[in-house]
Parts: sequence; C-alpha cells; structure tokens
Amino acid sequence: MSGQTLTDRIAAAQYSLTGSEVARAVCKATTHEVMAPKKKHLEYLIQATQESNVNIPQMADTLFERAGNASWIVVFKALVTTHHLMVHGNERFIQYLASRNTLFNLSNFLDKTGSHGYDMSTFIRRYSRYLNEKAFAYRQMAFDFGRVKKGADGVMRTMSTDKLLKGMPTLQSQIDALLEFDVHPKDLANGVINAAFLLLFKDLIKLYACYNDGIINLLGKS
Repeated sequence: MSGQTLTDRIAAAQYSLTGSEVARAVCKATTHEVMAPKKKHLEYLIQATQESNVNIPQMADTLFERAGNASWIVVFKALVTTHHLMVHGNERFIQYLASRNTLFNLSNFLDKTGSHGYDMSTFIRRYSRYLNEKAFAYRQMAFDFGRVKKGADGVMRTMSTDKLLKGMPTLQSQIDALLEFDVHPKDLANGVINAAFLLLFKDLIKLYACYNDGIINLLGKS
C-alpha cells in the first residue's frame, strides 16, 4: 500500500475528535505511505515539545502505540519520528524517554507481508535497539552525547576521570548499537529507511567527535 489508508484517516480523525492535535500529528507522521514522515508534521511535533502546556508523556505514548502496529511502514516511521524528536525536539522529550522503564520492545518484530516487510523488519529491530540505547545513555549521563559541546572546552574533553570512566563505556555501547544497524547501499531502497539512515549518520559523526574528545582527555590524564 503506498498512499494513506482508510485506517490512517480513521486514526487521525479519532484523535481530532478527542482534541489531541499532537496525537493527530503523530498519526499523520506515521501513515502507511512508503515515504519519510512529512516535514510539516515533524516540525509541528518539534514545536509542540517546546510548549509548556503540551503533554510529553502522551506524545511519547502515541508514538509507542504507533510502534505497536503490524505494518513495518508505520513502525519504522514511528521510530524515525521518535529519533527526530530526540535530536531536534526540546530536551524534555529525551529526558522523559530516559526516565521510562520500558521503551521500544521490538526485538521480535516481523512483518510477513511481502519480501520488503521481511527485509525492513531486520532494520526495525536494530533501529529500535539503538534508540533504546540512546535513551539509556541519557539516563546514565544526564545529557545527550549528540547535543553536548565538542572540542577543546567540550564536555568530554573537560570531564573528571571518574565520570569519564563511566562515560566512555556508555558512549561505546551507543556507538556499537548504531553500527549494528549495518545498512548497505542496496538496502536504502525507500524513503523511510533513508530518513533513518540520515539521522543515524548524523548521530555517528557527533558520537565519534565525543569519543575523540574522551580519548584525548584520558591520554592527557595518563
């Protein structure tokens, strides 16, 4: 199915009736269309994370609900939307995810509808593990490696030895989980996985910069 399905429209309409524009935008970002979540819906959700009257747990719960869908397209788009908000949204979004006991439970996810479903299910399982690891790292460190200042006076370069010895393994685990996504050019065959790959690639650059700063700091202390 390529376009929005009747199910997509009904889900969006249900949230409109309950007055939750945020939940409606989550539904719009996670339709059955094989394309990346639309920019206008992501921007609306990013802005919503900045508003003090917006219920962040409800927003996250709607994303988790969408990630429980049977379709690989809806699930993958829910993960991409969550990742986008972790990176570009107000920090209280990732703070909330880090405070939860459970996040994405997709280690056994499998969409059996066609060969594409099988292929994409593998990447969904890996991607969800990375996002869980990203939230766990925030819980461990009380900051996001992707957001902190880098370079000579950056967080990892100026960190105390004790915190560095805790931080480096946490950072390594996040990098390992990201690299396990292990995508090849032939796999980048649709807009959804392409959107995930772009977010992961940008994360990796920032994580490596942090790792580099941490190593320089450790060498300086030896």
